[in-house]
Amino acid sequence: MRKTSTLSRRSLLRALGGGAVFGALAGCGVPAAYVSPGDRAGADLSARDKRLTWSNWPLYIDTDDKDHTKRPTLDAFEKRTGISVDYIEEINDNDEFFGKISPSLMNHQQTGRDLIVISDWMCARFVRLGWVQRMNRAEQPNVAKYLDPLLSSPSFDPGRRSTVPWQSGITGIAYNRRKVGREIRHVSDLWAGDLKGRVTLLSGLDEAFALLMQGNGVDVTRWTADDFHRICDQVEGHVHSGQIRRFTGNDYTKDLVSGDVLACQAYSGDVIQLQADNPDIRFVVPEEGAELWSDSLMIPNLAHHKANAEKLVDYYYRPEVAAELASWVNYVCPVPAAQDILASSGDKDTAALAENPLIFPDATMRKRLAIARDITSTERTAFAKRWNAIAGL
Repeated sequence: MRKTSTLSRRSLLRALGGGAVFGALAGCGVPAAYVSPGDRAGADLSARDKRLTWSNWPLYIDTDDKDHTKRPTLDAFEKRTGISVDYIEEINDNDEFFGKISPSLMNHQQTGRDLIVISDWMCARFVRLGWVQRMNRAEQPNVAKYLDPLLSSPSFDPGRRSTVPWQSGITGIAYNRRKVGREIRHVSDLWAGDLKGRVTLLSGLDEAFALLMQGNGVDVTRWTADDFHRICDQVEGHVHSGQIRRFTGNDYTKDLVSGDVLACQAYSGDVIQLQADNPDIRFVVPEEGAELWSDSLMIPNLAHHKANAEKLVDYYYRPEVAAELASWVNYVCPVPAAQDILASSGDKDTAALAENPLIFPDATMRKRLAIARDITSTERTAFAKRWNAIAGL
């Protein structure tokens, strides 16, 4: 089983960071930032220029076991279509990447990229600013047919016209079953007295808030400011009482493995990797629910190879291709039809992945998953200020 990157697929919001930048751009309604629909498309050279440039996160695509410079699914796409792909692993943080390409986009300039992958909460900013183009779904029959219905219509992009999930994941609770000595089933279980000082929460606002609201019984698809401040009040109390050890990025995995932490907010993809070495580590979708999130593909404005990029996106929604990718990255696969492909594999370990509910959530788990309403530009600055003060950012 492959190890995924230790870098978070969902960035940390650091001391307002990109949130403050975005507030200055969109929250104040700066005209130069927003791009109207008629100004988003550029001259598409795809028909005569068989190439595209794709920016992604490190270690977020399959590689050959013997030669890590080879990417089997991507190599097969190039051979199948004749389209050459310049694949760049340059995205390490959503806010950092926003800062890198936003000057071009707000000034109606080409970014040099035809396809990018960023987290959905950041995708929401791009969509609202008009910085990405709608995809031609008529040329993407696999996306139309195989995209998981749970992921098909987030509030920021109804119908997924401008974004398509690359991989998904679940923010839930990880814990050491042997050391805790019982099952954890609820968010409120984090506040049990015998866990005092051995609980961590995620430090990023966008990463942490939804699960905590779900613990209060909130429908996170339409949460309110009151819901947000209520969880802040609660978390402040747990910080002051010493219940919460600290706030973390992806380094929560080290605390969980060492035993310094017994229970924590966690990402499903990370826990799959931890379980390979320690079967006592469990991941739970609380009975109140958990957040389903995605890192999504988008075509930025003025991209010179839009049609080529659309073909690549649709290629990765072929069930057999999605299955090959899922067997490597171990995140929630956005193509449920890939499950049968993996199940029929002659390799025992590969076939076992089809039964893993953290890659293909079962019916019970799916009922508990929800895509949270994203934080709007008008909410972000004040919300981030309060959360970051609690988390010590």
